[in-house]
Amino acid sequence: MAKRSKILVVDDDTAMREMMKLSLGKEGFDVSAAASSADALEAVASGTFEVIVTDIYLGDGTGLELLEHCRTHSPQAKLILVTAHGTIETAASARRLGVFDYLAKPFAVEALVARVRAALHSPEVSHDRLDAGPESMIIGNHPSIVEVYNAVARVAPLPIPVLIRGETGTGKELIARALHRFGANPDGPFVPINCGAIPENLLESELFGHRKGSFTGADRDHRGAVESARNGTLFLDEIGELPAALQVKLLRFLQSGEVHPVGSDGSITVPVRVVAATNRDLRAEVEAGSFREDFYFRLAAYEIEVPPLRDRRSDIPALVEHFRRRHVDNLGIDAEISATAEVLEALAGHSWPGNVRELEHVVQRALVDTGGLADAQTVYNQLVHDADDPSTGLPVPGIGDELTLKELETIHINAVLRRCGGNRTRAAEILGIERKSLYRKAERLGIALDREEDES
Repeated sequence: MAKRSKILVVDDDTAMREMMKLSLGKEGFDVSAAASSADALEAVASGTFEVIVTDIYLGDGTGLELLEHCRTHSPQAKLILVTAHGTIETAASARRLGVFDYLAKPFAVEALVARVRAALHSPEVSHDRLDAGPESMIIGNHPSIVEVYNAVARVAPLPIPVLIRGETGTGKELIARALHRFGANPDGPFVPINCGAIPENLLESELFGHRKGSFTGADRDHRGAVESARNGTLFLDEIGELPAALQVKLLRFLQSGEVHPVGSDGSITVPVRVVAATNRDLRAEVEAGSFREDFYFRLAAYEIEVPPLRDRRSDIPALVEHFRRRHVDNLGIDAEISATAEVLEALAGHSWPGNVRELEHVVQRALVDTGGLADAQTVYNQLVHDADDPSTGLPVPGIGDELTLKELETIHINAVLRRCGGNRTRAAEILGIERKSLYRKAERLGIALDREEDES
């Protein structure tokens, strides 16, 4: 009989612990379980495990403390951390400390099994210590954003360019700053430049610098963004807006590490990490011939896709509370009450075209208008207000504090259907639900829908 790999699962939640033990046992692994850090340490002292799956937060310790012990007493074990409260800092710290992988609760059994199998077949990892940093500025625990955490943790220490893709307002610059913070030169400068906000005739000078007298108005030498980012990170936001001529010059820099300031006869070698971001589909633009293919592949040595807020609505409560605390401090107001269930229901039903940035604006505006986040009517009015075209706003009954969740849902679904011209497929997309779910909700709420109508 083939030897079975020995796995230890550690979690103070009985249901989660038993689920992991049973699921991995069904896959043929020899699984032991521990309910606390003390139990886990005892198990490690008396046995040899190839993989340890542990919650980060245990009643009498943490998974990272368990890792410290294993580095001495069971160095061959690979650790997989699981948590319901993930941050990009935790993911990066875990990677630096030698954790093999990082998994957010709730997770699919298949995902856990796949991580364990990958750990069993992976080479040894190095172990470096990393002190905890300040509170995370990237909030969320949805699997799509946790994958971003893992991507940042994987690529941050590597000296390669990174392209961050995502819609406006998703937090691409925060991801870029995280790459810098957890990179090889976190004490170096982080220099952002918006390629779409600077006139084309000035952009070359802003990027590469110029020499005195090189053009009218150049009354002194100017150090460009590339040189200013020496031994740090250059963040090129809206890289899709970069003119073709400058794509060529920036490509040359990425290939050689040398910059040629405007008006200079020589070049300067500048060691710098380049991170770029875009809300455009650069692959499609490469195919259309509007973006250089060689430049794209140089920029996108590694790509990170930041999910839109509508694809991770379960993170909205945590984001709302984060923004509430931030703006209570900034505004100096007394708003200790967190968002009510009615407010969170209204926020969850919005399509969020402006993503996390829009959500922060809504929270800030509610705090200014009412001093808190308990008035669902005020928040809902903000979500449906359109100053340029009032007809796109959603009608809200004047029932104040008596507005129910059922009424909010009915109003919102009806309004989205009107805005979509009755197209239920599009309405379901905006609402973030399956079309069949829309039919069920409509039936429950008394909203008339004709299933047979052609929506093509």
